[in-house]
Amino acid sequence: MPIILAIETSSELASVALLRGGSVISRVSSGVRTHSQSVLPMIQELLAEAGIALKDCDAIAFGSGPGSFTGVRTACGIAQGLAFGGNLPVVPVVTLDAMALACHQRHGAAEVLAVLDARMGEVYWAQYRFADGAAPAPVLPPALSAPEAVQPQGAPVACGNGLSAYAEAFAGGGFAEVMPHAEQIAQLAAIALAAGRTVTAAEAQPLYLRNKIAYTQAERRDMAAAKAAEGGA
Repeated sequence: MPIILAIETSSELASVALLRGGSVISRVSSGVRTHSQSVLPMIQELLAEAGIALKDCDAIAFGSGPGSFTGVRTACGIAQGLAFGGNLPVVPVVTLDAMALACHQRHGAAEVLAVLDARMGEVYWAQYRFADGAAPAPVLPPALSAPEAVQPQGAPVACGNGLSAYAEAFAGGGFAEVMPHAEQIAQLAAIALAAGRTVTAAEAQPLYLRNKIAYTQAERRDMAAAKAAEGGA
């Protein structure tokens, strides 16, 4: 079985996970403003708990998006740095795929609608079907739309914080607590790694569904701080 280190920071919840020998251990931290400071210490804790070094891993996985613009950039950048340092391949995993897998694992849903709050009155969403195997099969690909424009096929089980953020558009409810997590990122990355679906550190890229025209105040502060840090380096 492969050893995979996974990073997920696309929402308010930051998580890292280590998949090894078919079992997974993880750490979680909340607060999007502190993701960049919390991820590396959590990774160090996981590696120490497992008694291994970064070079012992077979791949680095990350939640590539969609999600917070700052968050997916953070995960991608950390994954690239670790992969360069360890000379390891990278496995980008779509965050909505990971949400669907979590919903399937926790609630036994065979048809899943993953809905992630995209802010600015919009949601990221996709629909999946589970049949043979652990990987979700896409029914409708990831998209960005107004909540009322989400049109699933059939009657899938819905999950994600988009349900609570825009409750009036999702009267059927669902499992709003299901969010992207590094544990499912690692599990899906193992499937992708076995199939040879990896990229180099230089090739790793976030998945953006929105052309970034407007930024939140927090994102503008983050970008300004990043530029200032680069200027002082």
